[in-house]
Amino acid sequence: MPTEPTSPVWNTFHAGDNLDVLPRLAPASVDVVYTDPPYNTGNDFAYADTFRDGSHADRHAGRHAAWTAMMRPRLEAVRTLLAPHGAVFVSIDDNEAAHLRLLMDEVFGEPNFMAQIVVNLNPKGRQLGRGFATSHEYVLAYARDLSTCAVDGSSAEAVDEADFPLTTDDGRRFRYLPLRNTNKKFNPITAPTLHFELYADPVTGRVSTTEFPGSRALAPVFGDGRPAVWRWSRPRVDERPDDLVCRVIRGRTGERADIFQRDWLVREGGRRKKLRTIWLAEEIGSTDSAVAELKALVGHVFESPKPTGLVRRILATLPDDVVVLDPFAGSGTTGHAVALANAADGGTRHCISINSTEPTRPGSNAHLAGLATVADITRARLSAVADQVGGGLEVVLESPDIR
Repeated sequence: MPTEPTSPVWNTFHAGDNLDVLPRLAPASVDVVYTDPPYNTGNDFAYADTFRDGSHADRHAGRHAAWTAMMRPRLEAVRTLLAPHGAVFVSIDDNEAAHLRLLMDEVFGEPNFMAQIVVNLNPKGRQLGRGFATSHEYVLAYARDLSTCAVDGSSAEAVDEADFPLTTDDGRRFRYLPLRNTNKKFNPITAPTLHFELYADPVTGRVSTTEFPGSRALAPVFGDGRPAVWRWSRPRVDERPDDLVCRVIRGRTGERADIFQRDWLVREGGRRKKLRTIWLAEEIGSTDSAVAELKALVGHVFESPKPTGLVRRILATLPDDVVVLDPFAGSGTTGHAVALANAADGGTRHCISINSTEPTRPGSNAHLAGLATVADITRARLSAVADQVGGGLEVVLESPDIR
C-alpha cells in the first residue's frame, strides 16, 4: 500500500560553528540570507577563531580588525551558497556598521548594494551611557547579482487604504491621479510620443483618443501652462478608457478641464508599494516585543533578540518558496519567522539555521533554565515553534561534543 507523501520540513537546525557547517551545504542552494551576527561592543565575541589582530595598533583598531577578520570568511562562504538571484540581509549597529559596509562591498561587490535600512527597534532610545538615546540599528542588504536579484523592494503591507478615499457603487476603492506626468524631466522634448491631444467631456467624464459629440481636445500642460506629456500612450488609453475620467479642476489660472486616472486599491495579483528604508517598531516590532515572543515560547533566555516582524518583512519581498539561511541563528528568530509566514500564506519556505555550541554564561537566565549552550537556545525555540506553529524541525549535530 503506498504511503502518503510527507510534508516538507520548514526548519533545519545545525548545531556547530558556522565556519565548519557552511562549506558542507550545497553551493548556490540558498535564495536569501538573514543574519544577526555578534556585535562588537568591546567584549569578546563567541566566534573568535584565530583571526586576532597581532599588530600593536591601538585597542579599538585591533578589535575592529579582529571582528572584520571573523566575519570575512563567513560572508565569503555565504556568497558561495547564494543562488544567482539571491540576496543577503545583515543586522548591525553603529559599532561595526561602517566596517561591515566596506567588507560587504569587497565580498559582494559595491554595485550589488541594495540598501542600508534604518531599523527602529528601541523607540524609547537607550538611556544608558553618554550622548544621544540611540533608538535604531541597521540592516545592510546586498544582492548576489543585482541584475538577476529576486528581491522585490515592495510589499502589500506598505499600501495604506486611507490613500484611496473614493468608493464605487460596487465597493471598489480608488483615488484620482493626474494622467499628466508631473515630473518635469518628462516633457515634449524628452518624451515626444507622449505629447498628444485626447478628447474628453467634463460633463460625462468620457475620455477617448478620437473625437466624439460633446468632446473637447485636451493636451497635457503643467500648472503654469507649459506643455507636458501624458503618462499613458495612445494604445494604453484605448485599452483602458474606463479607468480615465475628465474632471473640472481649479488651477492657477482658474477652472480648467483635465484628465485623471482612477487608481484602484486592488487589482489582479494584489497591490504593492515600495518599502521605505526606515522601518518603524510599530510596523515590524521592537526589542521588547521580540523578548515577549521568545518568552512566550521558552522563557527570557536571550538578550536582545530580533522581532519576527523584521524577518517577515524581508520574506515579503521574495517568493513564498525560498530557501532561507541564518548562519548566526541566535535565539532562532529567522526560523520562527519562516514558520509564521508559511502558516499565514501557505508558503513552502525552508529555513536553515546554524548556531554555535558556545557555553551560555553561568548564572544567566539560559544557564539557569538548563540551556548549556547557545545552540540549545536555538533548538529549544525552534522545537517550540514546530509544536505551536507547525512545519517540523530537523536537527543536525555537527560536533561530537554536542549533548
